[in-house]
Amino acid sequence: MKDKWALVTGATAGLGFAVAEGLAGAGANIVLHDLVAPKQTAEGLRTRFGVEVVPAAADLARRDAIETMMADLLGRCAAIDILVNNAVIRHFSAIEQFPPDRWDQALAVNLSAPFHLIRLALPAMKQRGWGRIINMGSIYSSRAVEDRIDYVTTKTAILGLTRAVAIETARSGITCNTICPGTLPTPAILNKIVTMASNSNCPVDDVTREYLGERQPTQRFVAMDAPAANDITGASLPIDGGWSVA
Repeated sequence: MKDKWALVTGATAGLGFAVAEGLAGAGANIVLHDLVAPKQTAEGLRTRFGVEVVPAAADLARRDAIETMMADLLGRCAAIDILVNNAVIRHFSAIEQFPPDRWDQALAVNLSAPFHLIRLALPAMKQRGWGRIINMGSIYSSRAVEDRIDYVTTKTAILGLTRAVAIETARSGITCNTICPGTLPTPAILNKIVTMASNSNCPVDDVTREYLGERQPTQRFVAMDAPAANDITGASLPIDGGWSVA
């Protein structure tokens, strides 16, 4: 990964930061993106791993903000070799009460932003003959849940985006894949469990066990810093040069 540049969106905390941390540990230079430039977090990665780390800010709901950020980054880094589309927003509501502006925002951040970032990163990747695009999906890319119409819809659509990009780049040295994690110990999930425990007047540990037991047979969070493939089980991983999506 030495001398390669990786852009990770939504990377201040949670899964995005864990991905950025892993790439930095492998020697990649990092563009650490969030709504507000995570300067302190970037400095910490730079100090720990001795790689270049650039904090970047952009509202991914706005195409002009994405284009401005990418123009600046490509001018500075020449190419984004690894693009990790991780940033996501979500709103919890039944569809009939779902605020239309929240729907539009979710489509913009969760789906349109990856499209724009990919289209802007691809020319330099193609020029170099190498690139890795990772779109963050979810267990809800292949199943549904109540009161999360924006998340389920956009995470399902990201699979189609991935397939289309994979086919178009199949002979270019660029790959495009989706990762679909289950329940991770992100700040949002941990806060949700704490709220559930408070509302039910039950210990947090008990609620955590029940929450995970209903979802993941391992009965533990998908680890963000565990050995590779520790939580990949029961999966089918095609290694077929894109045949299965052609």
